[in-house]
Amino acid sequence: MNRTGALNPSPRTLDIESVVQFQHLASTGAGSMNGWHAQSLDLRGHARELKSLDAQGAIFLGCTFDDGVEDSLRRRGALIFPKLQGVPFDPYRNSLYTPAELYPDISSTEYESTLDARVYQWSILPGQRGSLDATLAAALHDHAIGDALDELLDHGALSGAQVVGVMGGHAAQRGTSDFADAARLGRLLAQAGFAVATGGGPGAMEAANLGAYLSGTSDADAAAALETLAGVPGFRPSVTAWARQAAAVVERYPDGTPTLGIPTWFYGHEPPNLFATHVAKYFANAVREAILLELCTGGTVFLPGAAGTVQEIFQDACENYYGAPETISPMVLVGCEHWGRTLPAWPMLQSLAAGKPMEEKIFLVDTVEEALAVVAGQG
Repeated sequence: MNRTGALNPSPRTLDIESVVQFQHLASTGAGSMNGWHAQSLDLRGHARELKSLDAQGAIFLGCTFDDGVEDSLRRRGALIFPKLQGVPFDPYRNSLYTPAELYPDISSTEYESTLDARVYQWSILPGQRGSLDATLAAALHDHAIGDALDELLDHGALSGAQVVGVMGGHAAQRGTSDFADAARLGRLLAQAGFAVATGGGPGAMEAANLGAYLSGTSDADAAAALETLAGVPGFRPSVTAWARQAAAVVERYPDGTPTLGIPTWFYGHEPPNLFATHVAKYFANAVREAILLELCTGGTVFLPGAAGTVQEIFQDACENYYGAPETISPMVLVGCEHWGRTLPAWPMLQSLAAGKPMEEKIFLVDTVEEALAVVAGQG
């Protein structure tokens, strides 16, 4: 799977992900930096090593150097992509976001002052989405996020786990049965050994991330967390109050199970939830949607939702429709009344799948327990 979007992935490049890694390579006999890619590293204090290594073929993105080193590297054949001015985010970041990074000091800070809000406000400045500088910065950022997502799934906290996606509407309010059902599904999936991925937003997405995050706690603790969150049912009218209630739960249970959220700044009215420990937040919603569905090789569960969830159902169906039989992943729609009559996606999905290999991989169930049984039985 190529989650980064690289057009020509090459096994002959080396990502330098920390100053410690750079120091180790430089001190153990490396003579050339050909093929080295360094992102957002503070390399001040390492002028001697940088000047002694052959720089031909090295790439530095948004790194910081001692005076004179950058010019030296350029003269010797390195490519230097400078830091971009006036951008409230790091386009060359080498890791995913954490809730603490997106919501710094939320217990005493208004949401409008957080990194998440400031980046969204930057993205909607007049003319910004048509500006070359802005679109370049956003594209570089999204590529870096894809690279960091690869690292998480291949070598990080979620490596080795089969990813199951949970899709559902952002309108599910805390304190409702829909929210509790989504939380129970996330909890059951994580307890069964699956890594839970969502669109990273509020509603059913928050609930599924919450359930997975608290999957190692007692049933009583999980119920208490739901009760705490119900004190602020939704992110309207105040994202600040909504986020602070979640932060109180995270503070009470700081060592939750790793879980993934993939939100987007395209929908600025949907703040990211605080229960996805790893947040791959994109500017480009189309890229975000495609990546989210692509990585859910363990299957995708679709809880009751509206237009966005319907879009995800048929985007996933399209991939399965044209995919090789070996690549088809299960699709489980939860809610016979909702998907059979209210928004009748199920009859259309059945008609689309008829006679195709995907026909055996689509399911309509009524409970999250049945959804878990389907996903677990497909492994």
